[in-house]
Amino acid sequence: MRVLTAGESHGRCLVTIIEGAPAGLFLTATMINEDLAPRQKGFGRGGRQSIERDQVQILSGVRHGETLGSPIALLIPNLDWPNWEEAMSVSAPAGRPSHPVTRPRPGHADLPGAVKYGRTDIRDILERASARETAARCAAGAVAKALLGQFGVDIVAYVEAIGGVGSDSAPGDPKALREARQASPVFCPDPTASGLMVEAISKASDSGDTLGGVLVVRAHGLPPGLGSHVHWDRRLDGLLAGALMALNGIKGVDVGLGFRMAELPGSQVHDPIEVSGHAPWRYSRPTNNAGGLEGGITNGEPLVLRAAMKPIATMRRPMASVDMATGQEVLAHHERSDVCAVPSAAVVSEAIVALVLAGAFQEKFGGDSLREMKRAYDSFLQDLASR
Repeated sequence: MRVLTAGESHGRCLVTIIEGAPAGLFLTATMINEDLAPRQKGFGRGGRQSIERDQVQILSGVRHGETLGSPIALLIPNLDWPNWEEAMSVSAPAGRPSHPVTRPRPGHADLPGAVKYGRTDIRDILERASARETAARCAAGAVAKALLGQFGVDIVAYVEAIGGVGSDSAPGDPKALREARQASPVFCPDPTASGLMVEAISKASDSGDTLGGVLVVRAHGLPPGLGSHVHWDRRLDGLLAGALMALNGIKGVDVGLGFRMAELPGSQVHDPIEVSGHAPWRYSRPTNNAGGLEGGITNGEPLVLRAAMKPIATMRRPMASVDMATGQEVLAHHERSDVCAVPSAAVVSEAIVALVLAGAFQEKFGGDSLREMKRAYDSFLQDLASR
């Protein structure tokens, strides 16, 4: 599936176009809205979330609750738009913009974006660079999840650390993990660590600062054989890492043990192969240090990805900057923002991983319709039993 998004943070709406979804997939706006809601939650979010109540409108590609195989168009209205109609008007203003943003914020796309696109008002950059766009990717991810759900794939993301406070304790069962995550205001399945993370966010907020953290995405129920070793741009680990790195604020991604592998000998890193006795896949691993991927291909074990998110660059205690209009040293522009968005990033990461995995499913099992995909999938499972 190919996904395009459009829209500015304070524009009229966000738009998502999904091309390549198979025909015959049950899909409703309610299903997508259920995935949009968690993105707006999480302790540490800013005032914008008290305004927005993301609800998708399906404009095309679905009829009578089923996808048609044609492009799916989704629209999410921005409820804050009435407050920004003049500032974000499509029509040219009568004079110069009344309040152009000229003091770039360190850590944002403000300065490099303004230079690259030749803009003098940084709002032309920050509106599109805003993480508000991730609502559109979440909507697309909900479609991908609906497809993967037809094959028993379950994706759950959670927060492992915020501001240096962390815990690697999490249930292995996806249902238990999801329930534990939902019980936490920061989407951390460890109640003790969750409480400490809330305290850390509150402390950062009081001092006008922001916090980053680490999130984990797990995908259960994947068959072996997704992705490929035959060419670099088909390796699934590269596709997943690239997609996650394209999420706002993500500065590092690892798979399985990831960077910790560099500290250990091979005998403590690689996962032995055993006979599982569970049809249709006869092989299993007593460990999963590879995170479900070997040679860029799924190996039948759960996929485990970890991503590091930097602290949000917009702070109530602004950093030093330079006014691009005057050349004077000033404090950076302050835009309404979150104190910590790691919980929200975990939710968006679920959607992003779902999109990549849905693409891998389509590459492996093809088909213009869900029926064709299922036929190829069932045939592959039968073949696995003889391997």
